[in-house]
Amino acid sequence: MKEFESLLSELKNKIYHPVYFFWGSEPYYMDRLTAYMEQNILSDSEKSFNQTIFYGRDTNVINVIESARRFPMMSNYQLVIIKEAQQLKDIEKLAVYLENPMKSTILVINYKNESIDKRTKFYKLLSKYVCVQFEKIRDYQVAKWIVEYLKSKKLSIDPEAAELMADAIGNDLNNIVHEIDKLCTLLSSDIKSITKQHIEKNIGISKDFNNFELLRAIGRKDIVRTNKILYYFQKNPKNHPFIVININLLNYFTKLLMYHYLPDKSKQSVASALEIFPNFVSEYEQAAKKYPPKKIETIVSLLREYDIKSKGIGSSVAEEELLQELIFKIIH
Repeated sequence: MKEFESLLSELKNKIYHPVYFFWGSEPYYMDRLTAYMEQNILSDSEKSFNQTIFYGRDTNVINVIESARRFPMMSNYQLVIIKEAQQLKDIEKLAVYLENPMKSTILVINYKNESIDKRTKFYKLLSKYVCVQFEKIRDYQVAKWIVEYLKSKKLSIDPEAAELMADAIGNDLNNIVHEIDKLCTLLSSDIKSITKQHIEKNIGISKDFNNFELLRAIGRKDIVRTNKILYYFQKNPKNHPFIVININLLNYFTKLLMYHYLPDKSKQSVASALEIFPNFVSEYEQAAKKYPPKKIETIVSLLREYDIKSKGIGSSVAEEELLQELIFKIIH
C-alpha cells in the first residue's frame, strides 16, 4: 500500500509529524506503523520518561491532552500513543489540542473498525496532519498481496499456491501474515519457492478441493471434477459456506464477461484488466469459449437468485442442495 510504504520510509528517515491518525477496517498497516514508532523513535533510555501508551477504554481526553502538552525530558521528542482510540469517550474533544499541538510531541491515534464523520471540526483538524484511512483489501487482491509479502521475505510462491492460500484465509492481513510466518518457520531454509504441496502439508488446506479448483472445474465444464469438489464441500460445510462460494462465482463470471469485451486480448493486457496472474489468462480464454456473454448474463441472474434463496427468502432448501442445484444450472 502506497501510503503505508511512504509513511514507513519517512519514519525510517526520521521525518516525524506532530499528529498521526490511522483509521479504517484494516488494522494491519496501522499496527505495523505504530509498532515501528513505539520501537524506534525513542531510545530505550528516553522511553521511560517520554513514551506514554493509552488504551481508549482505560483513559480520558484530559489525560491524553495533559500528556501530549508535556515537554520531553532529555530528548527531542515525546511519543504519545492511543491504541483502540475508537473506545475513547468524547474523542472529538481532542480538537482543543489539535488546534495547537506541541512541536516536540508525536501523537499517534489508532481508530479501528469505526467510521468517522468527515464533516466534523475534529476530522477537519485531523486532516491537516497525517490522517490515513486503511481499508480491507478486496478478495481478488489477496493473492497478489501474498506474492508481494513473500517477496519482501526473499521468497516466491507459485500463483496457484497464492490463490489457494487467499481462498482459504480470506482478506484479513493479520491472519495471512500469521499463516505465512508460521509456514516459513516450518519450511526448510533451503526452500525459496512455496508450492501448493507446502501449503497443504503445513497449513492443512486441501490443494485439490477448494474454491479456486471449483472455479477452474466449472470454467472447463469438467462435470466429474466439479462434482468431486462439491461432494468434499458437502462433507465440510462449515469450511465452505454458500455465501463465500456464491461471491467467488460472481467475481469469476463478472471477470469472464469483461474478458469477452476486452479490445486487447493479449496476455499482459488481459492480466492487467482482470487483475489476475498472467499464468491464469489461458483459463479465461478456454472458459470464454464455453460461456458466451448471454450465458454469463443468465448465470449472474442465477447467482443473485440463489443468494436470495440461501437467506431463506422463497426457499427452505438446505444450502448444500442449493449449491448443487445452482452449479448444475451454471454448467448446463
